[in-house]
Amino acid sequence: MKGLLKNLGLILILVGAIILVACSFTGNVNNNLILGGAAVVIVIGLVAYIAINKRIAD
Repeated sequence: MKGLLKNLGLILILVGAIILVACSFTGNVNNNLILGGAAVVIVIGLVAYIAINKRIAD
């Protein structure tokens, strides 16, 4: 469980990147809701990665 929690940030970043790649392949790059949602998921993943790894290291 601790290993999954430690990698939660990376998983969220990958999910956001996969959404962006899927939008690029389907040509759906004009939908701001999807692109903004993917950007929010990436930022949350980055913050979660930093915060969780800082707390687990301590």
